[in-house]
Amino acid sequence: MKSFKIIDISWPIKPGMTEYKDQAKVEFVPTKTIVKNSAREHDILLTTHTGTHVDAPAHFLEKGKYLDDLPLSSFIGQCRVLDLTNVQCKITKSDLINLSIDSGEIILLKTKNSLLDCCARASVDFIYLDADAALFLASNGIKAVGIDYLGIERGQPGHETHKALLEVDIVIIEGLRLKDVLPGIYFLSCLPIKLNGLEAAPTRAVLIDWL
Repeated sequence: MKSFKIIDISWPIKPGMTEYKDQAKVEFVPTKTIVKNSAREHDILLTTHTGTHVDAPAHFLEKGKYLDDLPLSSFIGQCRVLDLTNVQCKITKSDLINLSIDSGEIILLKTKNSLLDCCARASVDFIYLDADAALFLASNGIKAVGIDYLGIERGQPGHETHKALLEVDIVIIEGLRLKDVLPGIYFLSCLPIKLNGLEAAPTRAVLIDWL
């Protein structure tokens, strides 16, 4: 069997971690202890958009598909990491048009967001994908796109970026950790937690790098 390396590109979920716009907090609540109950258990409090997570079309579309309506192949497959660390504000179509992007791929956008700490206050000026760039990716037939922050868009009242992708069932992966990942081709698995009838869920995203 060919040798490979597994690269974890997920944010750790823990109390005190960064949440989008600082709107929610993660809590781990002990319900049993070894001393009192001979076992350790916790309740957890988090949102469907905590940490590294996947957005389904139902996130912004009234009749959009939920996570469990999508095939598992939406979350697994050949992945291309694009180096966009030179982008200063937003990723535009012109930033992407000369890059290799193949139909059926999962595209991961590596930006200077990857330098942000996962426990810092939420950034208000993170790099995002603009609507024209999202439409360009959709026109190339990709099946999923991911970015290295908790949101793929910023300050867009109509959520045009999300809708350009979700309207054609392109899965959005937010909150990736790509700081130490080189641009190139990988195999990605980002299966979300199997939650029925929800618009998003945390995922353990990993890259397989064939050596």
